[in-house]
Amino acid sequence: MTAKTQPSWLRFSLIATLTGSLGFILWKTLRYGYRLARRPALASHPLPADIAKHQTVEAKALLIASANLRAGIEKRRLPDAQEKLVLCAGLRNFREPWARDLGFASFGLVELNEFQATRESLEVFLINQRPSGQFPVKVHSTTVLDRYLHSLLKREQPVDAPLRPKYITAHNTISLDGNALLVIAVLNYAARSGDAEFGRRHWPALKRAIAWLETHALEADGLLHQAPFTDWADSIARQGRVLYTNVVYWKALAELALLAPLCGESADQGYFTAKARQLKQALNDHFWREKLGYFVTNHIFDNLSSSGNLLAIAWGLTTPVQAHAILDNMSRFKMAEPVPTQVVHRAYPNKFIALENRLGGLAHYHTSAAWLWLGAWHVIALARMERLAEAEALLYRISKVIVRDGAVHEVYAADGHYLSTFWYTSEVPLTWSAGMVVHAYQVYQRHLQGIPVSPKQAL
Repeated sequence: MTAKTQPSWLRFSLIATLTGSLGFILWKTLRYGYRLARRPALASHPLPADIAKHQTVEAKALLIASANLRAGIEKRRLPDAQEKLVLCAGLRNFREPWARDLGFASFGLVELNEFQATRESLEVFLINQRPSGQFPVKVHSTTVLDRYLHSLLKREQPVDAPLRPKYITAHNTISLDGNALLVIAVLNYAARSGDAEFGRRHWPALKRAIAWLETHALEADGLLHQAPFTDWADSIARQGRVLYTNVVYWKALAELALLAPLCGESADQGYFTAKARQLKQALNDHFWREKLGYFVTNHIFDNLSSSGNLLAIAWGLTTPVQAHAILDNMSRFKMAEPVPTQVVHRAYPNKFIALENRLGGLAHYHTSAAWLWLGAWHVIALARMERLAEAEALLYRISKVIVRDGAVHEVYAADGHYLSTFWYTSEVPLTWSAGMVVHAYQVYQRHLQGIPVSPKQAL
């Protein structure tokens, strides 16, 4: 071969390789598109058959929320071929179990006596707990792109592959609140179902979960430190000590202390009681602002974030004076209008909002948008403080939205309708919010009837 002909062969080889690669990619793309097009269309969510028998809007909404919550329960396969009933976060965008979503939704499952689904959903996360104590952020069987394309084209997501754990979020962070919420959910299930053996069996796992969280308490005050985009408001770069995450952590410690005897672990009660007491003091010292009348979000943001403040009231962390001040401020800021309840009373600066949210027209997703799970905790907080007329008004407002739409949506825009853009449509149903609406309704009824709240009815 001469020096003159050698480059021609090289060019031919490169062109052939490139053509073959492009052809293979095209073939794979067409094959995927064909399979995607053949997937069943997303099913509508019919109203419960007996809804017409119910007279009040609250009763109709409870029926819809209960049906939406149960719609997320399905049998899924694990890598070892065993099958478990699990609760998926949704059906369109998030047809998979998430630790955070399950933690909150499980309150509603327990109210509905869906004990098997609660237990087996929790078992999936317990099975996949790392030796360090970290629970998965979620368990899944599809990729982010796969889920997004199915959602965009309104196709059912495939659920044939076994569920596998994922420990890192889309923002390459971990989930501190998810770890604490699963501890709370396990103990709430054990207490409310009467399955104390479940709590005893998994007590070592719960202690490991707390030990893992303790490694993220970087100061002597015991408060957790988190990276940006880490907690439930994961489109916001709030970092360091964050109110919401630490309130959830405190609740996990308090529940371990409260239920240690029930789970046959009385020896641990003193340790967790002391830890919870120390953390409660640190929360007040670091976050409470007497002049503002609420707990601030963190050292950078002094806005009123509803999640941490409402959970602090509902779970009994606040004094009555603090609780009433927070609720009065939320009313003054109109945070429950038109849909209960907005995430914060004042938006975060744009530079702290994830770029993809700003580009996709969803900058308000974790600011002025409203979420019914927050509205549910708002109802519970009001009921706990015996502000029952206000609780009733919020529950009615939540119920009107659910009955109007015939479903519990993920998130609502400032105009009172569920959020929908070209790039993203609010998940429906969102089992997290559906479960919390069910729980809030029952808590309100218990307060209305003057039924004492015992550890087995823990908020």
